[in-house]
Amino acid sequence: MTIAGQILYEDNHLIALNKLPGQIVQGDKTGDVCLADEVKAFLKERDAKPGNVFCGVIHRLDRPVSGVVLFAKTGKALSRMNAMVKDRSFKKQYRALVKNMPPQSEGHLEDYLVRNEKQNKSYVVDSKERTGAKLAVLDYRLIGTTQGGYHRLEIDLHTGRHHQIRCQLAHMGCPVKGDLKYGAPRSNPDGSISLHAYRVEFLHPVRREPVVVTAPEPWPTE
Repeated sequence: MTIAGQILYEDNHLIALNKLPGQIVQGDKTGDVCLADEVKAFLKERDAKPGNVFCGVIHRLDRPVSGVVLFAKTGKALSRMNAMVKDRSFKKQYRALVKNMPPQSEGHLEDYLVRNEKQNKSYVVDSKERTGAKLAVLDYRLIGTTQGGYHRLEIDLHTGRHHQIRCQLAHMGCPVKGDLKYGAPRSNPDGSISLHAYRVEFLHPVRREPVVVTAPEPWPTE
């Protein structure tokens, strides 16, 4: 799929894409081409821009995760969106498939997480006093069950910790489908995990009006 086919929302200040599993948002040690660079190249060609094109990363999604990812097309938009992310007025909602039924149909999770850089994995720890421990907060709701017997969860993410949803759901006994790193019994054939950034909601950084961007779930809902 081309960048043009992934666009969910665009104006003079922002562009949102429906990220595919396997794509990386920002360059990393793999050296693989990232979405930020692809967006720059796309905008430069489509809009026939003679100079450098600005594309600022507002938030990130893990490589095997799909869904809405938002970029800034101007420095002003980036700085204002960064402020919204910091003060948590940038709302993010996810959908996930899990095999195990959660202990309650809805719940509020608060855990302290520690990141292991070498393993590229986060762990729940029993004390905020642990070196590097950061508070992770989310709410979840059970919204359905697929014909394959997987339970659909809707997740409101209140903090942005490393692998937060994956780690917290696994700690609850509900690893995300396909997420071998966090205890799923088998991988998905395409290497994805069944975690999807479904919706973002924010005030436009320039016009100051509400904006909602959604990406349809990539798996059957029945």
